[in-house]
Amino acid sequence: MNKQPTILRVGVVFAIFLLLVAAAPNIPPSAILGIPTMVVANENDTLLDLAQLYDVGFVEMREANPGVDPWMPGAGRPIRVPTEHILPDAPHSGIVINLSELRLYYFPPHGEVRSFPIGTGDEGKATPTGTTRIARRQQHPTWIPTKSEHEEDPALPDAVGPGPDNPMGNFALYLAWSGYAIHGTNKPDSIGRRDSHGCIRLYPADIEWLYSHIALGSPVTVVNQPAKLAWVDGELFLEVHPLQDDIDAIELSGQPNSNAGIDADDLVLKAAGAERNRLNWYAIHLAEARRDGMPVQITRPAGTPD
Repeated sequence: MNKQPTILRVGVVFAIFLLLVAAAPNIPPSAILGIPTMVVANENDTLLDLAQLYDVGFVEMREANPGVDPWMPGAGRPIRVPTEHILPDAPHSGIVINLSELRLYYFPPHGEVRSFPIGTGDEGKATPTGTTRIARRQQHPTWIPTKSEHEEDPALPDAVGPGPDNPMGNFALYLAWSGYAIHGTNKPDSIGRRDSHGCIRLYPADIEWLYSHIALGSPVTVVNQPAKLAWVDGELFLEVHPLQDDIDAIELSGQPNSNAGIDADDLVLKAAGAERNRLNWYAIHLAEARRDGMPVQITRPAGTPD
């Protein structure tokens, strides 16, 4: 994987970055995290390479770049990197996981919010929603396959100790939900996909950082919110992701199984309140149909005719 852009590529990326920053709204961290990012692919890049380089998930990259060949984007191809996120509608404390976007948010007692891509439970082994807490922390954990994992693969050992063969990686945060943990992985390609038996996986560097900052007993909230909204400087923004049932299809083909968009109209009307006359319904329905995970402004500036 080519992780060192050429000087020309850096110059092009920086120029695009400056244009995006100039065009981007003044976004406080309490509403939207991050800023838009666009890079120019070189001949050796894949979307998987770029996902790992920019600390995002593989399905996120496919959502944001429909129609792009994930294994051969092509030299000079502009690639959108989903590094801007509306915060989930959940208590801003401890860890918040949004299954629809395959992403974890960490709200520290003090300091900036951090966000990381994750791998979650596959079909039939879905990560549950609800509230729990960090019940135990373990560096160099031992992986003990569950009964269902043994049934799927009777050749699995009873336990795997620390080392490169351990699928939990080097750090684990065990939840008060029995059998569930937030942990690393020895398969970073699985991040940003539904590929686990219900646990939450992070890139090795991300779980190491989170492990060093999260306290025992910290709350963990798991939600499933395909549509999120935020007011920023008097304008309303909408971010729409596919339903979990479509995530696997997007991973494989770049397209969801269903052609039906996400219906977020009621959420939009509730968030807009007295400003609903400013709503841009074309932008709203386009975001609902695309489901590309990119925040878009859905209000017209005050005084703009309908």
